[in-house]
Amino acid sequence: MGRLLVVLVAFVLIASALVLRLGYWQIVERDRLVDGARRQIYALTEVPSQRGQIYDRSGLVVLAASVTRDRLITSASDLGPTAREQLASFLATELELDPVDVEDLRAKLDSGKPYVILARDLPPERTDEIVAAAEAQGIAGLAVESESARTYPQPGGGPDSSLAAQLIGFVNRDGDGQYGVEQHYDEILAGTPSVVEADRDTSGHALVETERTVEGGVRGVDIRLTIDAGLQLAIEQEVMAAQVASGAASVSAVVLDPYTGEIYAEASYPSYDANHYATVADEDPGRFVDPVVSYVYEPGSVFKMMTVVAGLETGTTTLTTEYRDSGRLKLAGDTKVEDADRRAMGVMTLEDAIAYSRNVVAARVALGLAPDLDTASSTLHEVWRRLGFGAPTGIDVAGEVRGLVNDPAISRWREIDLANGSFGQGVAVTQIQLATAYAAMVNGGILVQPHVVASIDGRELDAPSRGQVMDPSLSPMLDGLLVHVLKSPWYVHDAKVKGYVIGGKTGTAQVWDAEHQRWEPNLYNFSCVGFIARRNGHPDLVVAVRISEARPVRAGGDLILPINATELFRRVATDSIGTPGLLPPLPPDATRVARTAW
Repeated sequence: MGRLLVVLVAFVLIASALVLRLGYWQIVERDRLVDGARRQIYALTEVPSQRGQIYDRSGLVVLAASVTRDRLITSASDLGPTAREQLASFLATELELDPVDVEDLRAKLDSGKPYVILARDLPPERTDEIVAAAEAQGIAGLAVESESARTYPQPGGGPDSSLAAQLIGFVNRDGDGQYGVEQHYDEILAGTPSVVEADRDTSGHALVETERTVEGGVRGVDIRLTIDAGLQLAIEQEVMAAQVASGAASVSAVVLDPYTGEIYAEASYPSYDANHYATVADEDPGRFVDPVVSYVYEPGSVFKMMTVVAGLETGTTTLTTEYRDSGRLKLAGDTKVEDADRRAMGVMTLEDAIAYSRNVVAARVALGLAPDLDTASSTLHEVWRRLGFGAPTGIDVAGEVRGLVNDPAISRWREIDLANGSFGQGVAVTQIQLATAYAAMVNGGILVQPHVVASIDGRELDAPSRGQVMDPSLSPMLDGLLVHVLKSPWYVHDAKVKGYVIGGKTGTAQVWDAEHQRWEPNLYNFSCVGFIARRNGHPDLVVAVRISEARPVRAGGDLILPINATELFRRVATDSIGTPGLLPPLPPDATRVARTAW
């Protein structure tokens, strides 16, 4: 009896364990098992939504669009040798393949793989023709899949380029935005993919005729840029001409509204064709990077305006204060700074010293900002910080860098550091930082945030601002100083634009060879930043141009380029101010003032 009881208890325990285990599989593991079984029977696929289009500021010119493209596919494992050869010969004729491509096609078919892509990026009407021809000739095994492809329909200002390529970026084969606007606004442009379910056949392939939508996607939204397509094309042509003429590594320009931060054009050359990004990735992926926001460089004398701001704010100088330009200034630690031509020009006012770009005078102003070196250093650095240097501007494209600015509170400056910084050496900035800093100098002291998107899905965006960073009473003085600079004998021939007010500052900086720890012989970065206006006292546009790594011809103390930075500045400014509909009309009295500006 005891044995029977033991056996009974054992059976009860075993049965209980089986029931518990069965309950575990049916309750705890139910969802996972059902999902696994479903995956064996059904195929789930994410289908990207139609990507939003990108327009220029008019909303009429399409800069980026999504179109349907087909690919031809086959199951090589289901084709015999004769069928494979027939298919290869047929496609060689239809697609006009060269011998190398024919051999690649045959290799794909001979692989025996169940899924082989035979051709990509075909317009739907072309695939219809090919499929009809295959059916007529009894060619078996050909199938078609459709996919969304990104196209950039506007040609750029240079050969093998699409319009605003570095600003816009591109979309890769995986549907991901890369660089520029496409990457920064990728989530908005891409939308949400739909989920499609289909039955599988005995080979595990999805049956297209059984497809059904499980989750509906959301189409990507359209974006309208601040860029004017016509002006963008003109500026791209200007920078290409300057790059070719000067033999520079690159040339770039940006046109900015100093009151709203809207960018009307932003161009660099060399550029690339976003429709053929894969080829560019193989040959020269560096072309994807936008020099205006992603490259830093020593700005040179365009930075003297920051020193002027610091001097005016502290009251340690005025535009009429006189300084002695000695050509060379000895500093502590057996160091010195020199004027570019190493010539002494004698006593001159600050405004003339800036016009003639005297390094020695800029250094004297910086050293005189405070009674002691540390206070003077922190004063100049604070001006740099407020005007946006050493921090991203917040421009709405991918890849912006912050620049390199040493903080004297962290690493104490020597006299030579302060002196060099006064004329733009020992600091690295971006072109977009320079443009926004100059905008603040002439717009009443407001640091605008540059941006390239005007509206999203039809919703107008507010013009962002980073706040008041300078006393507005300084702007008329700085405006007048910039006009004075470009009216000086050094620049007036290249800068004058009849009927308009134009002001700016140039900069020339030798290029540092980090590998050999020396200055590159006769290799320079040339800049010019400033404004153009239709009436006195109201700058309409800020323009910043850069000619990067060019080798000038020396004529006495001058560095000569076929197209120098001042001339390029004038060309870009003239193209911009004359663009129809870009700026609001002037009142009659202001028009009369503008006509007598020069």
